[in-house]
Amino acid sequence: MNAPAKTTNLQRAREAWGADVPDWVQALADECDRTSQRVAGRRIDYSAGLVCNVLKAKYNGDLRAVEQLVRGAFMAETVDCPVFGEMSSATCLGNQRAEWSSRRAMILAACPTCPHSRTGGKS
Repeated sequence: MNAPAKTTNLQRAREAWGADVPDWVQALADECDRTSQRVAGRRIDYSAGLVCNVLKAKYNGDLRAVEQLVRGAFMAETVDCPVFGEMSSATCLGNQRAEWSSRRAMILAACPTCPHSRTGGKS
């Protein structure tokens, strides 16, 4: 008797999101299938539970922030920071979330005019 085939994270995401599953959700699911939800979550500084909820299309938080981190960590997407130049989108969001420092002050001063801003210039 053969064991039933294991459902992959990508299959779960496709079932939850339907035909229009975003490319970044697919990339997150692929990473979870390659490693695990826990490992993928750790790479984007989120919990396995949050990753699971995103894949199931049940996460009610800031999907744009999750998307930006996934694109930077798993899709090699970069942004052009007006302060520091080209960097991964995950690094950009991490800089915006960082503890107060002179580096963060420079970033936040530029954020109101930056299309990648998640802070709107607020600390």
